[in-house]
Amino acid sequence: MKETIDLLGKIITNILTALYEPFGFSLLLSFLAMFFYLYAYEPTEAGKGWKSAIVTWYQKFKESVFFRKLFFLAFVTSLILFRTLLNRQLWMNPLSNVMGGWGIWETVNGEQKLTTECIENVIMMVPFSAVVMWTFEEKMEKGWKKILWYSWKIAFIFSISIEMLQLLLRLGTFQLSDIFYNTVGGVLGGVCYCGIMKVRKRL
Repeated sequence: MKETIDLLGKIITNILTALYEPFGFSLLLSFLAMFFYLYAYEPTEAGKGWKSAIVTWYQKFKESVFFRKLFFLAFVTSLILFRTLLNRQLWMNPLSNVMGGWGIWETVNGEQKLTTECIENVIMMVPFSAVVMWTFEEKMEKGWKKILWYSWKIAFIFSISIEMLQLLLRLGTFQLSDIFYNTVGGVLGGVCYCGIMKVRKRL
């Protein structure tokens, strides 16, 4: 019982820390990312100086549901990137622990220590894939099988992209377990999205 409480406490602490530390940075990055979106799709209105750009940004955010969805998606994505890439130490050999990270216990200097990384990898991708489904719901085929397939594919591609960047930039270590648990989290996000959509239709 004590081990379960310790595990839950550690998971909650790590998740709250992961949200708190990059919150302001992710908000700013999302704000700037949506400026790039405006300049790509609304160059006439956004390209008349910084005051006009800010007014256009505000109006678009107020009027467009899709713009708000994209902003939220950019925010969630930047939180994940901060956790996985932007706030990591350089490693001399990113392939030193390819097969590690599968369980909740790890051996450090001969001692068994509790680690919640595998559970966090699952939880991290749940909101990401759910928000992707929600943002692009009009462009995707209906049906829970299709949604789960899209969720699996998006989570897998996003996860393997992060792991390859970690490998190339030597930020953290490349682990197959991360790809597996991230993909599982992505599929769970698709399940959550299906459930929320069913409840919304009934209401």
